[in-house]
Formats: sequence, C-alpha cells, structure tokens
Amino acid sequence: MTNHPDVTPFFDPATNTWTYLVADPATGHGVIIDAVLDYEPKGAVVSHAGLERLLATVEQRQLKIQYVMETHAHADHLAGGHWLRDKTGAPLVIGARIGEVQRVFAPRFAMDDLATDGRQFDMLVEEGAALPLGNLTIRVLHTPGHTPACVTYLIGDAAFVGDTMFMPDYGTARCDFPGGDAAMLHASIQKLLALPPETRIFVGHDYLPAGRSAFACETTVAAQKAGNVHVHDGVAAADFIAMRRARDATLAPPLLILPSLQVNIAAGELPPADAQGRRFLRLPISLS
Repeated sequence: MTNHPDVTPFFDPATNTWTYLVADPATGHGVIIDAVLDYEPKGAVVSHAGLERLLATVEQRQLKIQYVMETHAHADHLAGGHWLRDKTGAPLVIGARIGEVQRVFAPRFAMDDLATDGRQFDMLVEEGAALPLGNLTIRVLHTPGHTPACVTYLIGDAAFVGDTMFMPDYGTARCDFPGGDAAMLHASIQKLLALPPETRIFVGHDYLPAGRSAFACETTVAAQKAGNVHVHDGVAAADFIAMRRARDATLAPPLLILPSLQVNIAAGELPPADAQGRRFLRLPISLS
C-alpha cells in the first residue's frame, strides 16, 4: 500500500493560485483542492476554461473524484468548488469554522439571506477528521491564522497547506483579515513543521521573489525548517509575530477581494439571476 499520492498541480497565472488534483494511484480515487473559477475583473466576465481543463485531465486519467475541497474562504480568487460539485457529484468540503468567516463578511455585502452556519458546503471538517481516499486517508489539521477557518489536508506524505505558508523563499501568509492572527499562524506553522521532515508541502500560491524566475508549488518540511525566510529554525515566536504584523500593515487588499469573498462564503455559488438572466455582485463603498 502506497503512502505517496499522485499530485498534479494546475497554476492560475491571473491570481497566482495553485489547484491540486490528488489521486490514489492504486484505486484511481481522487480529490480536487482549491479550484479556481476564471474571472476577468475589467469586464466582470466569468468562465470555466481552467476548470474544464482540469476535468479533461480527470476524464483522461479515468479518476473517480471523491471530494472537492477548499482550504479556506479565499480572498484573492473566485472558488470553483460549487461548479465542480455540480459536474462531479462529489461533496464540497471546508473547515468547520467557516461560519465565523460568513458571519463577518455576509453583513458587509448585505447578504441578509445567507445562512452563516456553513450549510452551503456538504462537509464541515475539524481537527483530527479522517476521510477515505481509496487506499489513502485524508487527515485534517486545523491551521488558523490567515483566517480562523483554515485547514490543511494531509494525504499520505503530502500536506496541502493553502495560504498558511508559501515557498521557503517567499515566506508566510498575511494575517490582517478579520479573524486573522499572527500568533495563531505561528502556532499553526509549528504544527506543520512537526510533521516528518520528508513530508511534501504543496502551497496555495506562488509569487516570484527576487532571484527566482520559475513558479513553484512543492517543497518539504525539512526545506521550510531550514530556509523559510520568515519562520526557519531559530526564529523566535515573538520575532515572527512582530515581523508579520509590521509586514501586514504595509499590504494592500487583494485585487479580487470584493468579488471573491461574497462568492466564496456562499461556497462558490454565483448570485442568482434576475428575470433577464443577469447576475450582480455587490460593491460596498467606503467614504473617507
């Protein structure tokens, strides 16, 4: 029995997001993690081109998709989970504390009819949950800090960490969204770094730092401990927290934060169409 799932990454250059198709090579059972719905912001155009390419790979390999999974409610891209659930019939999975995120953001978009208990998703998973994937097991680690509902999916020797940490030369996630917390993020990262050193880590995004020209998605626990620019071995918790808070204070909001959050807290479902078939996103305005 293998403990080494096949991992096929898909990169979305518009949002620097990695989506993963993960499969048990023995049985062909698969899972899709953090899929991206194509969204062109200047024209507010939604398409499924990237998702269709992903499903073409699923069909070509004759995989049986068991779950569509989100590591958290993303603020930088529209999630493709709702569309994939409809296409595959697989349940849509997210961390059990998604309701906390919904309760913060639903009022900001006047989404008064949105239930804020996570019921838009099919499965809400907590720390320690275990889901079968063929001969493999998906284990859930609660890794808050970027958001209170972030989870990591540990499948065999592969950990899918979402936005908790990035490639070693880029560092770690921001913590300045509501419910985010740098101390909590540090504790979550230590949980990840306590995994076996050979554990493969697959990151949710990659942004090219100075000195690197190719996008990357895979590293290891050992490489993160040795070389993560924010949190390598020897960095004290207090120093990390101070760095993270200072850095976050300089960051602009993500480009797609407003369309992304209102769609993603609704499990990736677009707003309903009106009588003319039109759909509308909301744009809350702040007056200074």
